[in-house]
Amino acid sequence: MKLMASSLIHVRPLASAAASAFLRPSRLVAQPPDLLKWVRREGGFVHQSVRVAFLEEEKPNGLGLGLIASDDIPKGSDLIVLPEHIPLRFEAKDGQSSALTHLARHVPEELWAMKLGLRLLQERAKKGSFWWPYISNLPETYSVPIFFPGEDIKNLQYAPLLQQVNKRCRFLLEFDKLVRDALENVKLDDHPFGGQEIDASALGWAMSAVSSRAFRLYGSKRPDGTHDDAPMLLPLIDMCNHSFKANAKIVQEKEASNENMLVKVIAGTHIKQNEPLELNYGCLNNDLFLLDYGFVIPSNPYDCIELKYDPALFDAASMAAGVSSPNFSSPTPWQQQLLCQLNLDGENPDLKVRIGGSELVEDRLLGALRVLLCNDREAVEAVDMKTLKSVTTEAPLGISNEAAAFRTIIALCVIALQHFPTKIMEDEPLLEQTVSPTTELAVRYRIQKKSLIIDAMRNFTNKLRQLSSQESVASQ
Repeated sequence: MKLMASSLIHVRPLASAAASAFLRPSRLVAQPPDLLKWVRREGGFVHQSVRVAFLEEEKPNGLGLGLIASDDIPKGSDLIVLPEHIPLRFEAKDGQSSALTHLARHVPEELWAMKLGLRLLQERAKKGSFWWPYISNLPETYSVPIFFPGEDIKNLQYAPLLQQVNKRCRFLLEFDKLVRDALENVKLDDHPFGGQEIDASALGWAMSAVSSRAFRLYGSKRPDGTHDDAPMLLPLIDMCNHSFKANAKIVQEKEASNENMLVKVIAGTHIKQNEPLELNYGCLNNDLFLLDYGFVIPSNPYDCIELKYDPALFDAASMAAGVSSPNFSSPTPWQQQLLCQLNLDGENPDLKVRIGGSELVEDRLLGALRVLLCNDREAVEAVDMKTLKSVTTEAPLGISNEAAAFRTIIALCVIALQHFPTKIMEDEPLLEQTVSPTTELAVRYRIQKKSLIIDAMRNFTNKLRQLSSQESVASQ
């Protein structure tokens, strides 16, 4: 199941045909208005040394465009300031039609970007929209997997990601039908898109525009004085590049004269001439970066693999690792009780567990391995749950138990690696050939996923050696 990338422009029908296949995408308008001038004209602030420029590396906004410093900018300087009326939000006070509000109610929370995407489509269809200078600068295509050709979706090779891509495609196709049915008899004056039809591709474009650019900041004020955690599109700010070591940060503060919120980007460090302005989009794994932003971070320290906690799989892995008498398929009652505390058993358990990331292994998984590979109930119950699942606490149930847990993790990594139909040595030569941008992105993604599995195996092998050394010293 796939969608075709949208190639729409303002005042053209929102139902779309395929765009050119992921060449460097252009903006919706060939010569859009100057965003810096627009922000300043509408009461915002842009530092005199901030410029829009093409960056050598592929930008997550799909255009290769980003913001750079044309001169040195001191730490603490205001880079961009947006008054409250410039960010684009989905809020009742914006005066959305009841039809748009009705459609938004059918968007699941996990796909929140579609809700704001509806608002974006509404403004895109509106002649003379206040946000048209911003919208016209958006790319007409995005490099997220929902727009990949079918073969390149398969080229991702990683089942959890494939499930998410297919889930999003199914939602868009079903939501397309719901939108058509809901708007079939709506009067023109009440039509949220000015009478224009939209299709799954247009909906996908809007959802991708939001997921790759929106920030969750303080939204509308509640009666108790607090604010909603609302996603919003931040013109110009959303052209900042991503880095885990960002040189800029977003802050919000009230205007001195009223209760309105200003959204600011401030230099977090001294920014040198020609350096790109960088924000940290979040400590995310490559699945989320690819799904929402359309790029992959090499050697991402937060990347991980996702496994389902399947007792049969874990029994097989532990036996393959040479661990005797694993209890995954037949835990004792006291072990089962501890599994419930780890939310791996009982009512509504969360069976998704992770290997990799900043802590090498999810604490719930490590806790389960330690418990189920130990038959000494008294020894287990003498240790509190926090310690049992602690990644930093070494061998709370003894060296042999810890070694069995690590060997099982290594075996799980081997099994996960075997699920990929190709090896890294087969993938890397593809990047030296002339392939489509989507093929290249899919290959880079799966190389990074396999590399993190190999790194995890290497890390746990080193931990096993350390345990063996400790055991040798203790026996002397």
